[in-house]
Amino acid sequence: MPVINVSWDDAKQYVAWLSRIAGEEYRLLSEAEWEYAARAGSNTAYSWGAEPGTGNANCNGCGRATMLQTVPVGSFRPNVFGLFDMQGNVWEWVEDVWHDSYVGAPVDGSAWLPGGDGNYRVIRGGSWHNETEIVRAAVRRERESKVRFDTLGFRVARNMRP
Repeated sequence: MPVINVSWDDAKQYVAWLSRIAGEEYRLLSEAEWEYAARAGSNTAYSWGAEPGTGNANCNGCGRATMLQTVPVGSFRPNVFGLFDMQGNVWEWVEDVWHDSYVGAPVDGSAWLPGGDGNYRVIRGGSWHNETEIVRAAVRRERESKVRFDTLGFRVARNMRP
């Protein structure tokens, strides 16, 4: 099952702990990395195509009986990058500070940290509770960094060295 009921602060503490015990550098994805991973090379609303279809994600209206809760990771096909549940199931915290638009955002895929309100962070992906239009790859929302919801989790990335 995906982790839920974690704040952005909790997620940051987890990746710091994981980095320490694993001896590797783990972190939250940047917003740009998240969208790249979610789209998996597509330019459509969903990594699997232009329409929500049936049985592609856990969301309200995604073609199956609404679960009204998270489902185990791997309940749906992965995207072409092999990543599960990038859209639907749970919203995912990313590293970036919330900004109302992408004007001035980094162009190198790194997290956008300066400016904005540091108390508000970006979440991506939508959840089991959201309708199909909210789980589109381009949708982003802001949340206060200390909130916890049963629709909110995170995904980790590991820095790779050549």
